Amino acid sequence: MTETVQPTKPVRGCPSTTGNERQLNTTTLIRHAARTHGDQEIVYRTPGGGWDRYTYADCYARVCRSANALRALGVEPGDRVGVLDWNSRRHFELYWSIPGLGAVMLQMNLRLGPEDLGYVVGHSDVSYVCVDESLLPIAESVAANSPQIKGWIVMTEKPLDQVKTTLAPLLHYEDLLAAADAKIDWPEIDETSAYSACYTTGTTGKPKGVYYSHRGIYLHSTGMATNMGMTLDDCVMLITPMFHGQCWGLPQAATLLGDKIVLPGRYAAEDTKPLVDTMIAEGVTITNGAPAIFQPMLQYIETLPVKPDFSRMRMLSGATEPPLSMMIGFYELTGAEVVHGYGATEATTLVAVNRLKSTLKKRLTQDEQWNLKRKQGLILTGVDIRILDADDQDLPHDGQSAGEICLRGPWITTSYHDMPDSGDRFLEGGWWRSGDVGTVDENGYLKVTDRIKDVIKSGGEWISSIDMENLLMGHPAVRDAAVVGIPHAKWQERPLALVVLKPGQQATQEQLQEHLSSAFAKWQLPDQVLFVEAIPKTSVGKLDKKRIRVEHADRYAE
Repeated sequence: MTETVQPTKPVRGCPSTTGNERQLNTTTLIRHAARTHGDQEIVYRTPGGGWDRYTYADCYARVCRSANALRALGVEPGDRVGVLDWNSRRHFELYWSIPGLGAVMLQMNLRLGPEDLGYVVGHSDVSYVCVDESLLPIAESVAANSPQIKGWIVMTEKPLDQVKTTLAPLLHYEDLLAAADAKIDWPEIDETSAYSACYTTGTTGKPKGVYYSHRGIYLHSTGMATNMGMTLDDCVMLITPMFHGQCWGLPQAATLLGDKIVLPGRYAAEDTKPLVDTMIAEGVTITNGAPAIFQPMLQYIETLPVKPDFSRMRMLSGATEPPLSMMIGFYELTGAEVVHGYGATEATTLVAVNRLKSTLKKRLTQDEQWNLKRKQGLILTGVDIRILDADDQDLPHDGQSAGEICLRGPWITTSYHDMPDSGDRFLEGGWWRSGDVGTVDENGYLKVTDRIKDVIKSGGEWISSIDMENLLMGHPAVRDAAVVGIPHAKWQERPLALVVLKPGQQATQEQLQEHLSSAFAKWQLPDQVLFVEAIPKTSVGKLDKKRIRVEHADRYAE
């Protein structure tokens, strides 16, 4: 059925007697975790590649010192403070100290090019930047065009006089903390104030600023914890970058419950051995990441003589649809559940989570259950969804009618920061237009079929590039795949597939076309399959289809 949603003007009923004046602040999460779970561990990777640990109580004392140090520098409510760091303990501390003052933590995506990152720094009017020593060259690349920055706070184990950089004025994070008080009187911040900001990394136009409220992330944390089945007994490893989309809100959800947290620092997709080894050693039960990280982890696990027991593991997978072969591989080898999730920078970031309803477990076969897990999942309570056609008319939730996914809720953005010409991305009533095409089935499961700009239109008919990519990924010889529409004189567009084969494996274009024919008509099959060493990706690990289309724009010219 299609939902009917009333206009957003609230109706005022009988006044309540509860403490509505108490604001939902991020500080509440960390101070309650320190109060109630002060002895719980936070494990973090050191710059040298080793591991160390401290407790929530230790962490909270440093959070207080960090906030006092920033306040002494003149950071005030509403100021923006940038963070350029990996998934480190200092980054985790800044997640609380900056917004705790009523300031805004600017998440600086270290994978952005200097031009885009410089735009973000200027557009957000950052006053101070906290930067890990290893990332000083990135900070230096934007410093010349950022005269408004009052100081650069370097985060390192070295003394300040041993740090080599052109940044000035230069401050030292550990020196600032050592001089600051470990106790603080936190302000109670209006919950609608921004606690953090993240800029979208779209493939067109300038990055767009999304400023998240304290209220939004607080509610998002409870929604994530509930839908992921998080308990006090969980151990959470934060793999998704903390510098973009607040690591999907998992740091706050873990802190909400006082869970043990593992911060992996800097890591590489080419070497996921340290991640897997630490997951085993620390008893990790919840993590998040993209298939680009999880797939190499599975390949490493396949080489282990004794497979780990991950039967309590929930691996929240986003960015792109996880291949069915990968989900089955994790389950059969380790017992881990890969949980398909859907979200966006504009959605703080979680919108849907794919967990199987108990009613469906009883009546679906094993194959039907696996097929269902390919969908993006059930919409979180608190988020409203509409599927709109080209005329912005609502489509039924029948699993067949595909249209643009539009969302609204307490953690869905209703505008972009200081970007008055972006009204076409929103609808009256607080709805954000996602740009994704999808369906919602009769059981409430969302399925994203494509991006509006990525859907292939050939001869007047649509072809889903996402479904084709995932079927290609299901071939035993294929490691990675991308499908795009390339201009064609007769058919408008025709599919082109880029394929990366697994080491030692072979496949031909004809074999892959035959594999695709199980779900696609002959006219839908890609005219060409190109075997490549690697597929271009964006800064957040998504397929860079814009670049692929540009590079191969003339391939079907004849």
